[in-house]
Amino acid sequence: MEVQKRNLIGNDWDEVIGEEFGKDYYLRLREFLKGEYGCRKIYPKMEDIFCALRTTAFSDVKVVVLGQDPYINEGEAHGMAFSVCEGARVPPSLRNIFKECYEDVGATVPRHGCLTGWARQGVLLLNTVLTVQAGNSKSHAGKGWEMFTTAVIGALNAREIPTVFMLWGRDAQAKQELITNPIHKVLVAAHPSPLAGGRFFGCRHFSQANAFLRENGLAEINWELTKW
Repeated sequence: MEVQKRNLIGNDWDEVIGEEFGKDYYLRLREFLKGEYGCRKIYPKMEDIFCALRTTAFSDVKVVVLGQDPYINEGEAHGMAFSVCEGARVPPSLRNIFKECYEDVGATVPRHGCLTGWARQGVLLLNTVLTVQAGNSKSHAGKGWEMFTTAVIGALNAREIPTVFMLWGRDAQAKQELITNPIHKVLVAAHPSPLAGGRFFGCRHFSQANAFLRENGLAEINWELTKW
């Protein structure tokens, strides 16, 4: 039986992965989320779950930054990996990202932690799991999101547009086997969390991404967030 496509994102992602929303695993996930949002504090807000896909259309993706799951503290998560809402404190993981970005390409460390400026240039800020219970990391792992984000990565892998995949941490690296198209660039690093013991530092993913884009005739990413 053909699975009906659904329009939930609002851009070309609906055509690419719209059928996922009608599959059995996603319908079970949706029922689970209804219960969770109804009786628990869940991040991000329901309307922000697909913020990463809404902000960076399928046809615009040049770089994928893949993380774990959303931030677990109030007022931080807004649907894009590692990014926080405007006005929120900059979490330790994001501070480490900014430090590496400064050391790598000289980008000024911003006072805010909203990464929308990167997303609007074609950086898809995607978590492997898109929701989480407040204060409880990985609480929504194994509920179906991994199948959904596998579909996202698979669709990007199938494109004939050279794309950079930055896989940060074990959960992200588990998706590496999906990236089989030789035209893409895969960069692997430890999660930027302080718990990784600083092993993220020195990965130089930002300069490597721009070098790859430049070599393939694509516009580089301006990592300077203070200009956005």
